[in-house]
Amino acid sequence: MNIPIFQVDAFSGCLFKGNPAAVCFLKEWIPDALMQKIARENNLSETAFFVESGNRFHIRWFTPYSEIELCGHATLATAHVLYHHLGYGERSIHFHSASGELTVSRSGPLIVLDFPARPAAPAEAPVELIEALGEEPLEVYLGRDYMLVYEHERIVAGLQPDFRQLARHAAHGVIVTAPGENSDFVSRFFAPAIGINEDPVTGSSHTVLIPYWSERLGWKDLSALQLSDRGGELFCEDLGERVLIKGRAVTFMKGEILMG
Repeated sequence: MNIPIFQVDAFSGCLFKGNPAAVCFLKEWIPDALMQKIARENNLSETAFFVESGNRFHIRWFTPYSEIELCGHATLATAHVLYHHLGYGERSIHFHSASGELTVSRSGPLIVLDFPARPAAPAEAPVELIEALGEEPLEVYLGRDYMLVYEHERIVAGLQPDFRQLARHAAHGVIVTAPGENSDFVSRFFAPAIGINEDPVTGSSHTVLIPYWSERLGWKDLSALQLSDRGGELFCEDLGERVLIKGRAVTFMKGEILMG
């Protein structure tokens, strides 16, 4: 059974920017080990697999090394594939996932992710984590990931982490963030512990960033830039227990995985 596959640049309106994700449309679930092999062969930060089930879709996400419980850019890429390549005509898409029910919709040229907010709690970072990043933050928070807040965008842009050391002291990932010069806030996301030194654009980290910056700045609608080499643009809204993460996407290629 050959598997349709698409590669989509998410959180960008043009090719070669944003975060590339592979999207695989399955008629039925295949073994987890096979999905992991496909994700490793794709060698992108995430590969999304989805299966239609009644009036909704089940979705799962794999890095080259492991399955994860939530991925924003690969969900946005999957919605883009449904809307633009698979003839899905409804305004909203309902995904069942390891993180619960996720709703994705369209708003003009933007695809809108409705995700659970995941505010982090104040914490102390291990000294080794700070050493791996090379800069002392103003504030530290901890949820699934560490979030370190810096004073200026230029500090975040200039970080050159020691990824080997970082992998030893962060169970999942590390978000670094600061006020933006041309946006409300900026961020970067490092996850060497799960095989991704730096993620180009990270939707899931914004479930932490949006509540923080909304409270700090005092408004609900926020613009965000992720300062990776590829870069990404996100439009965000704080709804309290939920957040909206909006962005564009563009298809790089489509084809088939030949399973023999």
